[in-house]
Amino acid sequence: MKKFAAALVAMACAASLVAGCGGGDKKAAPAGDKKAATAKVDRSKEFITVLTGPTSGIYFPIGGAFSKVVGEMGYKTSATATGATVENINAIRTGKGEMAIAMSDSVIQAFEGFGAFEGKPKAQDLRVMMGLWPNVVQIVTTKDSGITKFSDLKGKRVGVGAPNSGVELNARMMFEAHGMTYKDAKVDYLSYGEAIGQIKNGQCDVAFVTSGLGNATIKELGTQKEIVFVPVEGEGMKALQKKYPFYIQWKIPKETYGTKVDTPTAAVMNVMLVSKNLSDEVVYDLLDGIYSAKGLETIGASHATAKREIKPETALRGIKGTSLKLHPGAEKYYKDKGIIK
Repeated sequence: MKKFAAALVAMACAASLVAGCGGGDKKAAPAGDKKAATAKVDRSKEFITVLTGPTSGIYFPIGGAFSKVVGEMGYKTSATATGATVENINAIRTGKGEMAIAMSDSVIQAFEGFGAFEGKPKAQDLRVMMGLWPNVVQIVTTKDSGITKFSDLKGKRVGVGAPNSGVELNARMMFEAHGMTYKDAKVDYLSYGEAIGQIKNGQCDVAFVTSGLGNATIKELGTQKEIVFVPVEGEGMKALQKKYPFYIQWKIPKETYGTKVDTPTAAVMNVMLVSKNLSDEVVYDLLDGIYSAKGLETIGASHATAKREIKPETALRGIKGTSLKLHPGAEKYYKDKGIIK
């Protein structure tokens, strides 16, 4: 596991002690109301580290916003840049964070011990707090590459993500679903920021970017070259969903990056993992603050995807119907709010 890039998001002050939204089974109160804190939770004595992702990706600003909400509630907090999903899964299990963003497919693989986690002890201590937003498989190239379909990746220089990262796990599944392996292409284990940098320099043809829509690195590429997305559709999509049913059909709207057409593709949900060691009362209290009007406003201001997708009615998206386990404090919260019947 890589060392953490100990980047503290400025807006998530580590010693923030301003109390916020109500907790326990009380009605959510406006941020700043110190009396709203539950009697069972002394927020000033709890430290919540939010594990995000690379500074170039969507996890970083949204994770920073979560940390800001937590800080405004009165918890001590920090947001830390990481290598994203797989690193976050390992870190949350070893006590290096209390909240962590991760792709649900990777969490399911770790929990059940298959795919990239084949032969490893099942990570059945993983607990989920809430569903977040869809991570969209964006296989980006440029018009001058001549690539228009997945089979065109044969013999091409392809950045598939850092080894065993969430992006790279998705890339592997995409190759498999299309009857191909990494041996069919010239694969390089680059993060998508690095791969897109190589596309700019003419040293890479394709980059796998599994991210929320509106990814900044793709947008930047679009200012220099005419970008094209490789679709995931037809028999490839059918094969993907047959073996990995946690994938859903999605599309990349043409207006997102200024492409000429919408592109059909696949997506998986992101979830917020939470440490199994946090008390039920703290997790309940955190959710009360996150889903308050002020909490949602702060999180929504971090990225258009967060504003559009993170809300109480989508809290169980990517969790319900899977093997993922809710933290007991989260389960109680959703039952009390009528989200779980």
